[in-house]
Amino acid sequence: MTTTPELTPPTTPTTTTPTTPAAVDPAPTPPTTYLPHLDDDAPPPVPRRSLGRPSPDEQLTRWGPWLSSAALAWLVTQQLLPLAGVAWFVVSWFLLGLVVTAVTAAMHGGWIEVKDRVAAAVVTGGALSVGVALVSTVGFVLLRGWEPLTHLNFLTDDMSGVGPKDAFDRGGIAHAVVGSLIQLGIGLAITLPLGIGTAVFMTEVGGRFARLVRTIVEAMTALPSIVAGLFVYTVFIIMLGQPRSGLAAGLAIAVMMLPIIARAADVVLRVVPGGLREASLALGASRWRTVWHVVLPTARPGLATAVILGSARGVGETSPVLITSGAAAFLVTDPVGGAMNSLPLFIYSNVRSGEEQAIDRAFGAASVLLVLVLLLFVVARLLARPPRTKARGRPRVSLRPRRRGPRNGAPADAHPSTQPLDQPESQDPR
Repeated sequence: MTTTPELTPPTTPTTTTPTTPAAVDPAPTPPTTYLPHLDDDAPPPVPRRSLGRPSPDEQLTRWGPWLSSAALAWLVTQQLLPLAGVAWFVVSWFLLGLVVTAVTAAMHGGWIEVKDRVAAAVVTGGALSVGVALVSTVGFVLLRGWEPLTHLNFLTDDMSGVGPKDAFDRGGIAHAVVGSLIQLGIGLAITLPLGIGTAVFMTEVGGRFARLVRTIVEAMTALPSIVAGLFVYTVFIIMLGQPRSGLAAGLAIAVMMLPIIARAADVVLRVVPGGLREASLALGASRWRTVWHVVLPTARPGLATAVILGSARGVGETSPVLITSGAAAFLVTDPVGGAMNSLPLFIYSNVRSGEEQAIDRAFGAASVLLVLVLLLFVVARLLARPPRTKARGRPRVSLRPRRRGPRNGAPADAHPSTQPLDQPESQDPR
């Protein structure tokens, strides 16, 4: 059996053309990081300051110069120079402390650091000096006048029939306290409307005359108290022929208190925002109604502070009371009935006597007067504080409608906004 070979069709020769590969994007190059050139001679970087609690290094830098300057001041004042005494030591300590602080700050930082540390030291030293002076004065007066204050009769009796050498179980300052309160009340009754009225005139009216009044008020602020006493003595006692009394002393105190209250009230009324005045006037209120119902209520804490500051100035005046009132050893409650004593005048007359018991009584009265003035200043500070709003306990106001749940197992109604409204039947207009 024979096999036939398979025939393959003829193939046509093809020419292959070279193909160009597709263009491929080059790989992205990473960003180049440039390192700063390090200078070997550059100063070290200043470390960051922490806004919280200072680190031990900062505390050492802050208090170390003062400790070292204290030792240096002791060496200079007690060993090298004849400057013995606490005052010389404190002055030398402060000056040397400033120098050492400046040198230490220059070693750790630049010129800004030096100015910062020195300025902070000067301000802190000034505040400490004022605080130490105040505390030492109050403490000395209270310690010196403590023995008379331990006797109850010192606050309830007067000095009628009591001599300067008598013991502390006899006599007291009740007549001086009552006299000071009466004279202060007379002064407040005069200066309260006049001072606040003058401030309202200078602030709300304005004009050339208001500027003249402001200049006079500022000049009267530095008026010596003896001049006010001589003015009242000449006009009220000599020209009008009135006797020395608590009323005359109250007038002299009013002359001293008036510029203080007017000036302080003027400053307070200027702080009231002008938008409140404009809003009141835009609603149709008159100028004086705006002042009475808008300006004065807004400035009420500041006005109370002004009145109390003026009262603290007037309650401690001595020379006008000495000229216009005179001294009385017994209790006087009638302001026009004759001489009336006061706490400053009681202190002056007892110190003038020169006796040890009388001087101690004077320090006891000074303690009472000092406590009274400090209380007035504390009240002024409390009244000057803005009122605080209580956030707790207030009901929250929600603009969303309340959705009441079912009662006693009844099905809940749909929301009121989803319920159809009852529409009246349309009537044919014909």
